Amino acid sequence: MALRLVGSIWLKEYFQLWDHGLTHRSFIGSNASVKVVEKGTVEQVYGLKYAPSADNPLNHLEFSLKYDDLSLDFLKALLARIPEADIIAFIERTPSGKYARMIGFFYEFLTNKTLVLSQPVRGNYFELLETSRYITGNVLKNTKWRIHDNLPGTASFCPVIRKSHLLVNLLSQDIPLRIEQLKSDFSPEIFRRATQYLYNKETRSSYEIEHVQPSSARIERFLKILGMAGTANAEVVLDEDRLVQIQQAIVDPRFAASSYRQFQNYIGQSLPNDQEIVHYICPPPVFIPSLMAGLKEVAMKTSGIYPVARAAMISFGFVFIHPFEDGNGRLHRFLIHDFMALDGLVPRGLIIPVSAHMLSHIDEYDQLLEKISKPLMQRIKYDKTAGGEIVVKNPDEIIDYYRYPDLTEHCIYLARVLIDTIGKEMPEELRFIQHYDEVKRAIQTIADMPDKEIDLMIMFLYQNKGTFPKRRREYFGRLNDAEIDRMQSAFRSVFEK
Repeated sequence: MALRLVGSIWLKEYFQLWDHGLTHRSFIGSNASVKVVEKGTVEQVYGLKYAPSADNPLNHLEFSLKYDDLSLDFLKALLARIPEADIIAFIERTPSGKYARMIGFFYEFLTNKTLVLSQPVRGNYFELLETSRYITGNVLKNTKWRIHDNLPGTASFCPVIRKSHLLVNLLSQDIPLRIEQLKSDFSPEIFRRATQYLYNKETRSSYEIEHVQPSSARIERFLKILGMAGTANAEVVLDEDRLVQIQQAIVDPRFAASSYRQFQNYIGQSLPNDQEIVHYICPPPVFIPSLMAGLKEVAMKTSGIYPVARAAMISFGFVFIHPFEDGNGRLHRFLIHDFMALDGLVPRGLIIPVSAHMLSHIDEYDQLLEKISKPLMQRIKYDKTAGGEIVVKNPDEIIDYYRYPDLTEHCIYLARVLIDTIGKEMPEELRFIQHYDEVKRAIQTIADMPDKEIDLMIMFLYQNKGTFPKRRREYFGRLNDAEIDRMQSAFRSVFEK
């Protein structure tokens, strides 16, 4: 038999919501099957017994809530198109039904309207999101619908993170244990020196991602900011005053902010022919206060959950809101450190160089950011003035895309970055410092020359893969060729080992 659309894909077709993407598409057919198609979307075929009793929006919405992936942006668009009277009638037919109550809850949550029922709903309390399928937040008891609201946010801002098999596996990794194991493999002195180096590397990498060459003073200020990670009280960590102070410290003083932006911002790329490609249009300024208040509520509602997921929700949520003219990317990456330290995932005073990993895999980082920006650019309508300013023409149609992002891939990405950095890149840095010390001691036994010249010798050998470059011979006029050969051999014996 031919496959029949069901659930979210049926609703998308019925209401012609062509601009909304779906991560799970369902069908009714003879043979059950599951397959992954383009861009990771899952297509699943269900048997005939799963078919809704009638082809109407609310029956398909019930199926969607049971089996499809939750998209609050898509759900709000659906509920705006279903008559309120139909929703009330559907709920009152089964006032104790789980999915009838879910529809009622989501209607009020997303529309800020109240449904007036002829009788109260009944039934035991249940958790709104299944903890096996989603990252959830701390529970708020909703007595009207007899639901435990465990969404990770509020109506102002609420990301969704789906628990794929990959994500569950990544989140099961014990990051603090990995860090302790790494510390046990090296001496405290080696680890201390590596930490100082990694702070500098993280600072420079965060600027370099944005093609910024900071002054020494700005580097010093950013180093101090990184040192603050995890020290703020949880209630104030996302306060506007604090974020403004950090922004002022890390940007050119000419672009320092005194508050969240009150103008339309966008991210573009200039082309040689005086044209510009617009990659991302930030939320219109009128929505910034509620979005940032919602982001702060997410931080409070997710206290005590998976630290990696919380850091991903806050940091990527922040960069997509883009509340400042400049410095949003650096602040976004600082917030990763801030929340990892705040939640005890990483000890205070230790830095995991996530920006360095992002910089060395910049295409992957850019593609991740495009998972939000590309779908937006297909939905948003805007004009560009003669002065180069962007004017958004359909703000009310696209605000929910900003409010309810799916950050599943962003959480997977951050977890991978942490595991790769701790498992590969940090050990390499620590081993390099350890080997550096060994080579330095070996060179000193050959010729007890000043530290400055030893460091120069090691640098030349390292840059030339263990072979002393003859063009650098003039720097070591007081050494004979036999001593240089022995230094070269000492370097190789350590680093090749």
